[in-house]
Amino acid sequence: MGNSRAATKGVVVAVESFFVPQRSRPDEGLWFFAYRVTIANTGENPVQLLSRHWIITDGNGETQEVRGPGVVGEQPRLEPGEVFRYTSACPLHTPVGTMHGSYQMSDDEGEGFDADIAPFGLGAPGVLN
Repeated sequence: MGNSRAATKGVVVAVESFFVPQRSRPDEGLWFFAYRVTIANTGENPVQLLSRHWIITDGNGETQEVRGPGVVGEQPRLEPGEVFRYTSACPLHTPVGTMHGSYQMSDDEGEGFDADIAPFGLGAPGVLN
């Protein structure tokens, strides 16, 4: 479906989204999407993911923001060259939408920064040409 990639201060965030038909109920106005995230530390210093901020927009332009500690119950610490991968999901009330956001990161000196998550699309098959 949708893919994105962004790099911030040596932290590369790549996302791939896909439609999950077995969890969707279009007749009830529910489309379910999953997304795989790869976070790579290409910098020279360790970093830790502290929290997340997602902005989810459906096909009607309705926006929802999601904030919280870590991802999938973890606050991964990445040494230089390390990669962390996880899969999560998002229900929508329309068959198309977009997501983007940021991860709030910290280095070993306590310096915080936001690692960008570039926008990526969510779309049920047959909806977009």
